[in-house]
Amino acid sequence: MKNANISRKDFLRNSALGLAGLSLTPALVKGQSKVESGVLKNPKTTSRYTLKNVRLETGFVYEDGDVIATKTDLFSVVIANGKIESVGANKSDADSIDAKGMLMLPSFKDMHIHLDKTYYGDKWQAVRRKGGVKGMIALEQQMLPEMLKDSTYKAEKIIALLQSKGSAFARSHVNIEPTSRLQSLKNLQKALAHKEEGFGAELVAFPQHGVYYTDTVPFMKDAAQTDIDFIGGLDPYSIDGAIEKTVDFTVQLALDHNKGIDIHLHETGESGLKTVEYLIDKVNENPNLKGKTYLSHCFVLGKLDKSKQQEVAEKLAAAQIGIVSTIPFGWLIMPIPTLTKYGVEVMTGNDSIVDHWNTFGTGSVLYKANIAAQLYGQVSEFGLSRMLKLATAGPIPLDDNGAQQWPKAGDEANVILVDASCSAEVVSRMSPIESLIYKGNIVY
Repeated sequence: MKNANISRKDFLRNSALGLAGLSLTPALVKGQSKVESGVLKNPKTTSRYTLKNVRLETGFVYEDGDVIATKTDLFSVVIANGKIESVGANKSDADSIDAKGMLMLPSFKDMHIHLDKTYYGDKWQAVRRKGGVKGMIALEQQMLPEMLKDSTYKAEKIIALLQSKGSAFARSHVNIEPTSRLQSLKNLQKALAHKEEGFGAELVAFPQHGVYYTDTVPFMKDAAQTDIDFIGGLDPYSIDGAIEKTVDFTVQLALDHNKGIDIHLHETGESGLKTVEYLIDKVNENPNLKGKTYLSHCFVLGKLDKSKQQEVAEKLAAAQIGIVSTIPFGWLIMPIPTLTKYGVEVMTGNDSIVDHWNTFGTGSVLYKANIAAQLYGQVSEFGLSRMLKLATAGPIPLDDNGAQQWPKAGDEANVILVDASCSAEVVSRMSPIESLIYKGNIVY
């Protein structure tokens, strides 16, 4: 735009928002020019717009009963007031935004991460192991006062990383313990408020230093009175020394404040299995916790024999308790295919990106789906396309019979545009993500 005598705002107004034949750029769609760290500055949301040349999956191609390819076609998609208003025949309207044949998929969700404590955005630091979880707790108690000084800034940086990898939503565990008390939560809430136009989250009050190992009970009670979504937990036996006492506290706190539950469970021995079984019993006793209770990691499932895995999977499914797995590789492979076969909800997340627990996080849940496909031998067109569920935390374009189930009118306009031909390619090749839209706001 060479004419220095006309403002960008006036130019856009005079050219019907300047959308004719343009590819997706946040500056133009939003009517402003600056994008910083994946978030629009002072966004002015366009309430309704149309994307043309959007590639959507329409069905499977079969040969001898096997899925050998995915059919796609180009469509026009109308987005209004944060939702998909309609999906229709492709039109070459001059005032539509040109998606240039890119594949539209549901945006991703990172369902287990710690946004409140990270080195990301600061200088490199490798992990310093300090004698197991309790040793790491002692180290964290020393580190937290300094980390809290800029944790809001770092949370914003890590959110921008997630956005760049296609995630518009996260379930973040946030430290609640005697050292930081509720300050980690307050700092993260500031970051989320700054990013709310392009990112959503649900929060877990996480007693990282144990419920009773340190005197965290009063702070968990305070946190439960805020607008968090889940009551968390950490290895009740190995940290607090009592499965029933800790789980009972967690369950009652969730019931008293109408929250969900999401407990870190790393224990792989008898105590791990007893914790799983006790939590199943407590949820069955309190049916309103069904569908809102989760076990994160739950590594003990990877150590059980196959028949026991199946038995526990059936019980988890009946109690509607989900598993949030970090999909580790190497010495421990989680029984994700068994869990999904029996109807257990399985989700994934990055957990740590760069912090004092781990340095290998990429920010990409698509990478997690790719690793899962490799671990479980999902190399076919059909199998790869099903693995996309791990990145989206559920929705995928085609059901198991190849019927189009997404997008539909009324769906939230939380989408990505990807340089790929189909979901299977996206998972296998970890295809580049070209754009992220959250609640209709073009973010990245």
